[in-house]
Amino acid sequence: MKISPFRTGAAVGLFAGLWHLAWSSLVAAGWAQSVIGFFLWIHFLDVPVRLQPFDATLAATLVLVTGALGFAAGWLLAVIWNWLQRDRMAHKPSGRIVGHRG
Repeated sequence: MKISPFRTGAAVGLFAGLWHLAWSSLVAAGWAQSVIGFFLWIHFLDVPVRLQPFDATLAATLVLVTGALGFAAGWLLAVIWNWLQRDRMAHKPSGRIVGHRG
């Protein structure tokens, strides 16, 4: 099965961008320190982490960069997938009945 590199890139990029938009929203709301503390705790980690104050320009940069990197990763994933499937697609029967008109 062939997949679209553009659509795969768009889906992964959108997911990555929205994920980091949600993180930026947690930072803006002042809830991110508690969230990161919880995730460190459930991974048995005791690492002192101090978040910086919210900066809208930095948040926009985070969302755009992760969205672009997500797009590139999804695009590359689809290209590799299609390349690995090339032999399988070459031998796949078309499903057409020869001589049938319809």
